[in-house]
Amino acid sequence: MTATVPLRRQPGGAYLYDLSGVTPYADGLALMTQLAGARSQGAIPDTLVLCEHAPTITLGASTDEASDLPARTLIERRGIEVVAIDRGGRATYHGPGQLVGYPILDLADYGRDLRAYVERLERTLVLALGDLGVEAEARGGGGHVGVWTATGRKIASIGIHVSRWVTTHGFALNVSCDLEPFALFVPCGLPEVEVTSVERETGRAVSRTEATDAVLARLAETLGLRFEAVPA
Repeated sequence: MTATVPLRRQPGGAYLYDLSGVTPYADGLALMTQLAGARSQGAIPDTLVLCEHAPTITLGASTDEASDLPARTLIERRGIEVVAIDRGGRATYHGPGQLVGYPILDLADYGRDLRAYVERLERTLVLALGDLGVEAEARGGGGHVGVWTATGRKIASIGIHVSRWVTTHGFALNVSCDLEPFALFVPCGLPEVEVTSVERETGRAVSRTEATDAVLARLAETLGLRFEAVPA
């Protein structure tokens, strides 16, 4: 695959928070919110948070709970938290074995083009999945934001929020996660969607490290980010 031209004119240094273990959703949300406030004040550069969440279904701003989450009581009895958040899109699932990324960027540095930003996230994941051995594609807009395999299964979700041109939320890539929770609700408001993972598509165990390396390398191409250690 050919490299894409980054949105920004020159590569920029960016902080990377790569959280180990399983992060409760509330903790990840709090960190993301804190960092977004710092970014909006110019106190930090563009920043990326990577993590795996404890089992959680998040409800985006467009969620129709009656149709998307008809079995909420059952879901909560299974120990899966349900959280309403301010990102775009509808309902999706987060859990161990899924790589979640929260790019916290000032889109003033990227032409203030929200659609182009989403397309670059999709492109990043398509390229990273190719590196991991999965042929994938973006379907373009509407209710089909995210990434699908060439065989039509959804393998990554994207949902973002922007305030004063600073981005929050981001993407969720199914690496080696349990897919059964996706059957408990209507993912992304698409009743016909079949959800998959890198492990299912390749038939091999894929580590968090391998997936992270692929995503970081491709983000460097598509968004012109140069990741640096966070100062102590």
